[in-house]
Amino acid sequence: MDRCTWVGIDKIYQDYHDMEWGVPEYDSRALWEKLILDGFQAGLSWITILKKRPAFRSAFAGFDPQEIAGWGAAEVEVLLQNRGIVRHRGKIEATISNAQAYLRLAEEMPFSDRMWAYVDGRPIVAGYETLAQVPTQSPLSQKISKDLKAAGFKFCGPTIVYAWMEACGLFNNHILSCHRHHAVTALAR
Repeated sequence: MDRCTWVGIDKIYQDYHDMEWGVPEYDSRALWEKLILDGFQAGLSWITILKKRPAFRSAFAGFDPQEIAGWGAAEVEVLLQNRGIVRHRGKIEATISNAQAYLRLAEEMPFSDRMWAYVDGRPIVAGYETLAQVPTQSPLSQKISKDLKAAGFKFCGPTIVYAWMEACGLFNNHILSCHRHHAVTALAR
């Protein structure tokens, strides 16, 4: 079975690629969770985050922005002791402020609607033949990053946003020979 070449042989990576990566995500909370996890991934490998994702979900109250937005120093200290997650004070504190920013944006319109509006509601299908052709950021990821930062988000630079857009299906960057390329394309609304 042909897969994107970044996948490797680890079953958790293969399952993530085959069932989740690139599938268009339309749920606002799930989009936010994935953006937060991509922020935690900065400087690490994605498989590290995948392996810790259940612990992240437990530690961060199922990534409920309403609950996380009210957290403070005491919760940060508890999280810094949690060996199941990435214990980075800046990223933990950013998650709290990102929850607050998410809620402010949600007062205007659902986060999903806002993010999908950047691509006119349809995934951008790249059509790359090799991983070497896939960029790490784009003018669109730069714009979204800038807009998120203006709204108060942190750990959402253009490279993080680009990876998040790929993971959430706003970009379909499965290479053309990958068995998921056409399948994911067909999942768009």
